[in-house]
Amino acid sequence: MRTLISFQNKKIPVYIAEQNNKKALDKLGEVLNRKLSTGKNALKGSIRSLISVEISGSEATLHTINEKDTLTISLY
Repeated sequence: MRTLISFQNKKIPVYIAEQNNKKALDKLGEVLNRKLSTGKNALKGSIRSLISVEISGSEATLHTINEKDTLTISLY
């Protein structure tokens, strides 16, 4: 399933393996905002260059403009 979220004044596509997983979408927004304010510089850079997110179970893979900055974070 594909949906769009608004983050940092950009529309980011989010791909979710399970259908109707609104809880994961809500948690994703919370985690991204928290990591952007309290995370390390490398993580902040990845979040700022975010182009899409893939959620599988309790993990979110953050795809960035620069492929080497792509990483996976835990939502819970």
